[in-house]
Amino acid sequence: MDRHAPGLGLEAEATDGEAPAPEGPEAEPLVPVTEAFARSQGYRSFEEFWEASFEAPDWSPEQFQPLLIAWAEVLNAGPRQAYHGQRDAFMARKVLEVVAGGVAPEKVAVVAGAAHIAAFLAKHVDPAEEAKLPAGVPCAVTVIPYSFPRLSEQLGYGAGNRAPHFYQKAFEANCDFRRATLEVLLDFAAHLRMRGFSASLSDVLEAYRLAVTLSDLREKSAPGLDELREATVATLCRGDATHVDNFLWKSVVGHEVGQVASRIGQNSLQAEFWREVGERRLPRTDSPETFSLKLNNPVEVGSSVFLHRLRVAGIPYATLSGTGSSRKPGAEAGGYAALTRVRESWQAQWTPSTDVALVEKIVLGDSLEAVTKHVLLEQLSKAPSTAGAAEVLLEAVITGCSEVVAIALRACDLHASSDWDLPSLASAARALSGLMAYGTSRAHAEGGDEAVASLGEKTFGRALLRVRDASACAPDAVPQVLDALRTLHEVALSQPRADKAGWFVEARGLMESHAVHPATSGLATGLLYLARELPEADVALEVGRRLSAAVEPADAAAYLEGFLQVNALVLVKSRDVVKALDDFLTSVEPERFRQTLPVLRRALGALGATERRYLMENVMGVRQLKDKGRAVKAVLEEKDKATLKDLSADLGKALDDLDDLL
Repeated sequence: MDRHAPGLGLEAEATDGEAPAPEGPEAEPLVPVTEAFARSQGYRSFEEFWEASFEAPDWSPEQFQPLLIAWAEVLNAGPRQAYHGQRDAFMARKVLEVVAGGVAPEKVAVVAGAAHIAAFLAKHVDPAEEAKLPAGVPCAVTVIPYSFPRLSEQLGYGAGNRAPHFYQKAFEANCDFRRATLEVLLDFAAHLRMRGFSASLSDVLEAYRLAVTLSDLREKSAPGLDELREATVATLCRGDATHVDNFLWKSVVGHEVGQVASRIGQNSLQAEFWREVGERRLPRTDSPETFSLKLNNPVEVGSSVFLHRLRVAGIPYATLSGTGSSRKPGAEAGGYAALTRVRESWQAQWTPSTDVALVEKIVLGDSLEAVTKHVLLEQLSKAPSTAGAAEVLLEAVITGCSEVVAIALRACDLHASSDWDLPSLASAARALSGLMAYGTSRAHAEGGDEAVASLGEKTFGRALLRVRDASACAPDAVPQVLDALRTLHEVALSQPRADKAGWFVEARGLMESHAVHPATSGLATGLLYLARELPEADVALEVGRRLSAAVEPADAAAYLEGFLQVNALVLVKSRDVVKALDDFLTSVEPERFRQTLPVLRRALGALGATERRYLMENVMGVRQLKDKGRAVKAVLEEKDKATLKDLSADLGKALDDLDDLL
């Protein structure tokens, strides 16, 4: 047994030595007996007193046991809260029940706080007190691994100690605190050197000498945490405590995670989790660690499947933090985005919640694949549309659940046959197109990849049938419809089996129609132009027609908003298109202009600096304002020069810093 373990037991019972809280508005909280006693002996805290008096000295078991019991009796003799006596009675009854069940008393081991043990030995237990305990509540019990951060009182564990890793080193050194202090100082020096600070072996030895000297002055048998910290600040950190607080002190807390003995037993999910973590060399620490997976080999794809199964099953362990370099906030962790990635960055951290969740999820299946399958099938049963079923389909592929893939394909087909929602059908077509393009390397459907391709082809065709009706929508539905039209355009151009000709027919119909929302007509015009299905002269003619004086300004502005959503840079480079836009803006009456200004702002507000530059140059060219055009161009070029000058200065400074570093 770890010789400093009793410190944990006593800390758990520290409230045994606390006086009841005083009452009344003038009352001040009393100092706990433990803290008061420590201060009376010249120590700054009870932790320091306990370390110097109980843990650091080289006690023999024969000396240590009576000393510990004597301390516990002191606590019990002081003001003790009533519920501790009630707990004594409950624990004593449980022990006696085990003995009455036929187990020899010498075979029974009782793990309890020191104050409780002292009460047992002194026979200060009243069985009647147990009846005063509140009624129990239903609970489940399991055994999970410990971790040093969870045992540290600095991170919130009430019965913890200050530095589990430091005490572990002392335990491994047979309670030689001097050796533990020296080892930690060597670790500190290594951490400082890794961060570019100067920390030599002579600095370590000087810090060690100072720690020993401080312990001698304080009449301690060996240095403790307080001496370790003070010596580190004075020598290794040159009097600056910032480094200790920022990163050094974390190493005395430690981040190790223990293991549950095999004889204790784990459920199948726990066993699978720890086996996979070990075999795949994934983090098993109780502090966040970041790592990357390159999805170009079966081993790392398997690790990705494992992590995505945990994500879908709701087991807290790893979070997707990026796709190689960074990930936009709000980007999806699974689904289509996961299918298209070639690299994933994860941040993993084991916590007790991980094992608790593994215990709870056992009711859903005896393997992670079975649990994931259960969760996905439940989501599929609640999917209200083709898009919802397609999302489950993609998650089934990412998590390697082949059975769910087949079921989700049938659900997508069933929903698509009666789904009139264009955004839903477009989303499903995109998902199926992704499976057709990137393959189903993680999980194959029972019908093979051909089943995915066939369904994708049919879903795209069904979406085309809904384009005209969906585009005749109310203003509040326009953003979703525009997104759906862009999605169909992308699928038509990227997927060979999609009906590209059919899409172009529908896009032309939108462009020419006045029955649909003008924004959809504008978007269709821009998409056809970018796909080179519409000559530039025809685009200018169509834009001029849509922005003419015969058209309501609000409709013209909405058309322009959809038109500029495609690729504004390409569009404003066309002088004919800019001329039509200029003619429209100059022809609108002031009052009507004010009415359409919000839509115009929304349409033109998306233009970046480059797009605005081309737009201004073409406006000047259209109006044949050569002198003013040259002036505007000069201003723009001057701004560019200033920008380049600032960039050059920043680059020069960075190079100078690099030279200094090297």
